[in-house]
Amino acid sequence: MKQNWNVIGLMSGTSLDGIDLVFTSFIKENKTYSYKILNSETISYSLEWEDKLRNAFYLSKAEISKLNVEYGVYLGETINSFIKKYSLKNIDFIASHGHTIFHKPDEGYTLQIGDGEQLSKATNLKVVCDFRTQDVELGGQGAPLVPIGDKLLFSEYDYCLNLGGFSNISFEQEKQRIAFDICPVNIVLNYYVKQLGFNYDNKGEIAKTGSINIDLLNDLNNLNFYKMPIPKSLGFEFVETTIIPLIDSYKLSIKDILRTFVEHIAQKIVEQLENTSTKKMLVTGGGAYNLFLIDLIKSKTMCVLVIPEKSLVDFKEALIFAFLGVLKLNNEVNCLQSVTGATKDHSSGKIYIKLH
Repeated sequence: MKQNWNVIGLMSGTSLDGIDLVFTSFIKENKTYSYKILNSETISYSLEWEDKLRNAFYLSKAEISKLNVEYGVYLGETINSFIKKYSLKNIDFIASHGHTIFHKPDEGYTLQIGDGEQLSKATNLKVVCDFRTQDVELGGQGAPLVPIGDKLLFSEYDYCLNLGGFSNISFEQEKQRIAFDICPVNIVLNYYVKQLGFNYDNKGEIAKTGSINIDLLNDLNNLNFYKMPIPKSLGFEFVETTIIPLIDSYKLSIKDILRTFVEHIAQKIVEQLENTSTKKMLVTGGGAYNLFLIDLIKSKTMCVLVIPEKSLVDFKEALIFAFLGVLKLNNEVNCLQSVTGATKDHSSGKIYIKLH
């Protein structure tokens, strides 16, 4: 039996560079899923919205509740423009990650704003959202959620590596999906390169001109996080309280900081890989464009790195949140106990039905 769905997936990352939107089709045939990205775009935030989302952390409960509704309406308007621009037809539903304001699973809560009811009203479409809350209620981390997509859509790869603000990896081990954060990436590189007036180090060209500071490299490699067992995840707090003070204590030039940190990233990633040419790794996220970093990783492992087409490099997360929506509506598992540490595998998300 063949089933298919046309879905709009949306994702807003903590870097606040915009809303990632994909229109994608999924087909299920003989229990196997396949996908095709039909249209994709990143819609940048206005300075006003960037400011609102950045400072939402400090708002009162009532103010956050109001922002949740307002942001839901805004996402609806953004999607309506996306639909109009690409003349999209036969949309089955929207799957929205929302924008994370709080994520403290150890304290039993997580909050992604973007009210599903408002989003459904604004677009007159069914909405699936709030994928993390149920997992936290079941004792899990509510993250990462992407590995189920890695397992079911990208099973031809031995590893799926994402190089975003942080690097994270997922793979099969003893018939279980394992996934965790490895180390910071762009969140640190961009912080330093901005001091030179650039948003990012294009292709790693600046890092390439620097020299490695062995003492700093050793200190970075020996940080306590790297000795901790999995599952584990990283947040901005780790960068702010640990990484940046350590790097700054060395008083190095920016190019030497970048060169040393890129070396650190490459070493930490390669530690996770089996060093054999029979293994294939899919690489996505903005760091896939850092050619110097990619070449460094390649030089340290026989594992084959595969960088896919641009739409997948940029929109894999939005694609997988669309897929999580498909799994939820089919009442299939979309949160893995082996990844999040929850008490069981489960099907997570809230559904808002369009009103006629």
